[in-house]
Amino acid sequence: MTHKIGLVGLGAIAGKSHLPAIAGNAAFELVAIASLQGAMDGVPLYRDHMAMLAAHPEIAAVVVCTPPRARLEIAADALAAGRHVMLEKPPAATPGGLDFLAGVAGRHGLVLHTAWHSQYNAAVDRARDMLAGKVLARLHIDWKEDVHKYHPGQEWIWNAGGFGVFDAGINGLSILTRVLARPLFALGAELHVPADAAVPVAAQIRFSDGSDAVMTGDFDWGWTSGDLREIHIETAEGQKISLTASGGRLLVDGVEVLAPQRAEYREIYADFDRLLREGVSRVDGAPLALTADIFLAGQAVAAPAVRH
Repeated sequence: MTHKIGLVGLGAIAGKSHLPAIAGNAAFELVAIASLQGAMDGVPLYRDHMAMLAAHPEIAAVVVCTPPRARLEIAADALAAGRHVMLEKPPAATPGGLDFLAGVAGRHGLVLHTAWHSQYNAAVDRARDMLAGKVLARLHIDWKEDVHKYHPGQEWIWNAGGFGVFDAGINGLSILTRVLARPLFALGAELHVPADAAVPVAAQIRFSDGSDAVMTGDFDWGWTSGDLREIHIETAEGQKISLTASGGRLLVDGVEVLAPQRAEYREIYADFDRLLREGVSRVDGAPLALTADIFLAGQAVAAPAVRH
């Protein structure tokens, strides 16, 4: 069975990750693209997602890769038009928006897939299995990179609903919510908000799962010393479990157990194929809720201007 799909938003993540994954999976056929930028040889391009849907009734599912604030309207329109939807992370600008979309999908009997790509690492599932039933003593997450390397000249990331440092950092949070048995919440945070932005460029966070474990996080989008995306967990028994390389590499007591496999989006589309065939949604709102928790618990502190 081949699923005919339409893609909305032909930016960096679509070009780098979604298009190769679609091309490499025989279960999918890319029928059309709706985007305000870019083009792809041999695939019809529309500047409006509704025009794309109207012109291609054969489209069964829509993949939404726009900035977060635009996703709610696009996804709601696609669901109302009877199309299944995959949402690039973060799936919505707010937890309430995601709940709304899940409700629309449920009422229409359609599949909604929140594609948290960092969760699709074999190392993440292995770590989850290893931590099952364990009592934690300590946890620390570092998620640091250079925003101007990955988002050069992009304005939306600094506006309300753009997430700032958590556009990247939510990937790390999605791993935490996946591997830990108990739900996390934010006790407090220091949010470094630039003079010319509405959202933080850096954050230091204190987490809790209701236990006595010490849980902290350091997020920085002004980091210029090479990407640092790591999670370190120590159990009460002294075992140390680390996820490095954006969750792709697993170390246990300093020994590598799994090396990065770089198959996140291939696995996302294999999962989406299964969900479509079974008619089942996969909606995970925990990473978005934890991010909202951080914003609500956080104290803003002034930071230098960041836009170039």
